[in-house]
Amino acid sequence: MAKEILGKENIQLGVEFSSKEEAIRYTGEILFRNGYVEETYIEKMLEREALTSTFMGNALAIPHGTEDAREMVIETGLSVVTVPEGVDFGDGNEVKILIGIAGKGDEHLEILSQIAIICSEIENVDKLVNAGSKEEVLELLQEVN
Repeated sequence: MAKEILGKENIQLGVEFSSKEEAIRYTGEILFRNGYVEETYIEKMLEREALTSTFMGNALAIPHGTEDAREMVIETGLSVVTVPEGVDFGDGNEVKILIGIAGKGDEHLEILSQIAIICSEIENVDKLVNAGSKEEVLELLQEVN
């Protein structure tokens, strides 16, 4: 049976970061620790960020690997990290929620569209950032599983 795309072990609430790089690395490490990606995928996430920011608006960033990182993906998965104090993503963009994505083939495209729909409403982003439990996050993002 394939792993759940988003399980409780992939969610971390109320984390603080001093930099965008630290935040992306942490988001990728969750995917690595839980068996979704090879460790080298984390560097590809940082490489991707250097090419173009994964800041999506509404205090959301969706860090993911470069195109050539696909072979480093073991299973499609997500990691969700809330940063209530925010982390600077440059150009005045503050991120309060990071959703790391690793997709096999084109599976990530469907997941991205689900996340975009959910997070296009700032109320949903606020609910995620202020979630008191991992269950609340899972409930808000249930569409992705």
